[in-house]
Amino acid sequence: MRYIRNVDELLDVYDKVTREARRIALELLDEGLSAADPREAVRRKMKIEDGELRVDGYRLKLGSFNRVYVVGAGKASGGMAQALEEILGDFIDCGYVIVPKPLVNRYKLKKIKLLGATHPIPSEENRRHSEEIISLVSSADEGDLIICLISGGGSALMCCPYDEVSMDDMMTLTKLLLGSGANINEVNVVRKHVEKLKGGKLAKLAYPATVLSLIISDVVGDPLDTIASGPTAPDKSTFSDALNVLRKYGVADRAPKSILNVLEKGLNGLIEETVKPGDKVFRRVYNVIIASNEISLNTMYSRALDLGLNAMVLTSYLEGEAKEVGIVLASIARQIYYRDRPLAKPCAVLVGGETTVTLDVYGGSWGGRNQELACSAALYLNGMKGAVLASIGSDGIDGNSDAAGAIVDAYTIREAEGRGLDIFDYLHRHDTYSFFKALGKHLIYTGPTGTNVNDLTVIVCLK
Repeated sequence: MRYIRNVDELLDVYDKVTREARRIALELLDEGLSAADPREAVRRKMKIEDGELRVDGYRLKLGSFNRVYVVGAGKASGGMAQALEEILGDFIDCGYVIVPKPLVNRYKLKKIKLLGATHPIPSEENRRHSEEIISLVSSADEGDLIICLISGGGSALMCCPYDEVSMDDMMTLTKLLLGSGANINEVNVVRKHVEKLKGGKLAKLAYPATVLSLIISDVVGDPLDTIASGPTAPDKSTFSDALNVLRKYGVADRAPKSILNVLEKGLNGLIEETVKPGDKVFRRVYNVIIASNEISLNTMYSRALDLGLNAMVLTSYLEGEAKEVGIVLASIARQIYYRDRPLAKPCAVLVGGETTVTLDVYGGSWGGRNQELACSAALYLNGMKGAVLASIGSDGIDGNSDAAGAIVDAYTIREAEGRGLDIFDYLHRHDTYSFFKALGKHLIYTGPTGTNVNDLTVIVCLK
């Protein structure tokens, strides 16, 4: 397999049918990761034929552009930039793409410069690099093409607040929002209204140049205005909405004064709103999602059919508390195992989205939402020979652990009891990594994948 590193360990289990179920589940997850690979995604969607750049039905005559610039930000944008250089070569004049610092030297590029910045909390480096992007896109004119590479993490990496907002204040705001319980849509509503590039503002700065955005989605449902806070997408939210988010989650009184001042100025018409649907700047903007959770699930579905399984994509909108979602998914596995519904065995049920873990116990816990989901599901798979559930984060990092996720089966609980491991205690403390580490043969390792399309979960039932 291409991504999962410890396959041999994970297949060292009790019986042939469970081993085969595990092998299939891991193969399907690997297939989903392959579909989300940023380089493959760009190559899959973009081609040059007869002097035209063809992307998902759009056709742009390369010879008609004076200059081609590349900008962008995100965890997967370095891989996208590499593929773009391989396809376009000397058509590219120059570019700046902001990536997490550890990824700066992963890719070998000639025309596009990778700029390392901090994630998930932005720093002064992020602002400085974002100003370089602003300078470049602002210099473009009607005869130019700007290719924008956007992926998960772009909101923090391409962070350029209005001048009166210091980066210290921006860091404080980010920490407040991320710890408040606000969902990513709400967090990004606030970001859009205190920064220079989000909410369609990159597209506005680039106007009247042509803008082609290649997007890898890490947001459930793939809303263009939320992925990396929609730098090239129309935005319907308002300054009033942003202020209401702060009030809703009780952080308005703790938000930096500069943030509140910007929002108040916006309410009074002293700062322009984000760029709204129907604005002329979007007449020459093309937004194309090249990889997403749904695309990965569909690829996994096709592979499952090739393997002779009955298969279904249950949803790419999975959300909820990981511990509870694990119970629900295990109940579906039980219905299949004992009743052959909603699918007859042998089968695979594919699920995507992003669950959450509410930390009611703090300190000394290791793991993530995928490990917690799998751990909870294990309780209800006990004794179901040939049934497995595996769940991973597509970025290869689940929570605060070095594992991508975990796989569980009919023997997980029996093995835990034999080792004197109290699964309920580990679940209560959200310490599922320690549980699986002590158990062995359950943690899935990929290392950082260089992409992110949310989480991928698979149920396989063979008999």
